[in-house]
Amino acid sequence: MFLEEHVPGTIGSQHLEIPVTELSWLPKVIKDFVLPAGFPDTVTDDYLDYMLLQFPTNVTGWICHTLVTSSLLKAVGVGSFSGTSAAASAAAIRWVSKDGIGAVGRFFIGGRFGNLFDDDPKQWRMYADFIGSAGSIFDLCTPLYPSYFLPLASLGNLAKAVARGLKDPSFRVIQNHFAITGNLGDVAAKEEVWEVAAELVGLALGILALDTPGISKSYPTLALTWLSVRILHLWFRYQSLSVLQFNTINLKRARILVNSHVLHHTVPGIDECNRMESILLWQRFLRPRIIFEVSLEDMLDRGKYKSMQIKQLLNLYKEEKYFLVVNQQKPRDFEVFVSFKEGATSLSVLRSVWQTYWLYQNWGWSDNIFDRLEQSLVELKHKFPDLLQQLIEAGWNTNNLSLKVPKEMSIEELPAL
Repeated sequence: MFLEEHVPGTIGSQHLEIPVTELSWLPKVIKDFVLPAGFPDTVTDDYLDYMLLQFPTNVTGWICHTLVTSSLLKAVGVGSFSGTSAAASAAAIRWVSKDGIGAVGRFFIGGRFGNLFDDDPKQWRMYADFIGSAGSIFDLCTPLYPSYFLPLASLGNLAKAVARGLKDPSFRVIQNHFAITGNLGDVAAKEEVWEVAAELVGLALGILALDTPGISKSYPTLALTWLSVRILHLWFRYQSLSVLQFNTINLKRARILVNSHVLHHTVPGIDECNRMESILLWQRFLRPRIIFEVSLEDMLDRGKYKSMQIKQLLNLYKEEKYFLVVNQQKPRDFEVFVSFKEGATSLSVLRSVWQTYWLYQNWGWSDNIFDRLEQSLVELKHKFPDLLQQLIEAGWNTNNLSLKVPKEMSIEELPAL
């Protein structure tokens, strides 16, 4: 067989992706930024019409917000000493500018990282609170440097906007997890009740704290009080996320399940696996290290494969929808590269993870790299069905794996002429 690497948007020996939607005139980089991955196949038919009408709706809403801010500031006394409304207008411009600069964070997060939240909502919800806490520090510093109010407040709003950009989609995934009978609207409405009740209690306690002379008249005491409450807030957030029990399999949970199956021929249950899952640790820092989205050329180069060995490697993976090689440039740090063929599915990703862990646990049994790869594929063929059966028996959702196949770089198989 002949293999041809498929990179969307390139020409020459590679295929050119031709848009098939009504937005074919829109540059791909913009389309990927403003529309969900896989559009239009991943959304309903009315999605685009709704979003096109929602945009001017939000624009007019923010115009009203800008205009009313001036009235609010004037009502609390800004500009009253000058005898004119100019001071209130100037203050409103500074206030709204702060909000506008902060909104850039949400714009960037939604466009650039929108496809991450379905995989690991726990991690991104926790990161949102860390980033929001950092933004509050800038706000806390504004009384110390009032002449730098705009840059400090803008940085604070930027960080908090990034946090909100991470928080909102992550929590929507969590809400969808709760709504097992399709009652997402009811779940969201009741969550609003809990949130508003907590807001009222928090505002009351905050006003009570500000009314305390020891806090209101001493900035160090105020800052220390904020720090203590914020640490408590982060601890509660971590605990709340730790009790979530997702029955879907993302990459972190796949690693835990596969490692247990390779070592002990069993898989942990949903509750146990979710407790073992690290909320804070990034996937790239987990061991063994698995690198997806690697071009075939780069994979073969790092694997130090010669031209005669390439044919052997291609034949080795003829029954799989991916290629997996071990990085031989880092013999002390076990690392694999995975590149997917066109037509690969989430199940292909899970198979590559199983093969990785088998190689990781049995790496030293032979000096011949092809013997190791071949044996790992033999083990995969015989033992992977047992993994799937155990996952089903343990209650895991194997019909909707949260294991995305990288589409930016895929390999197309062509029949020999």
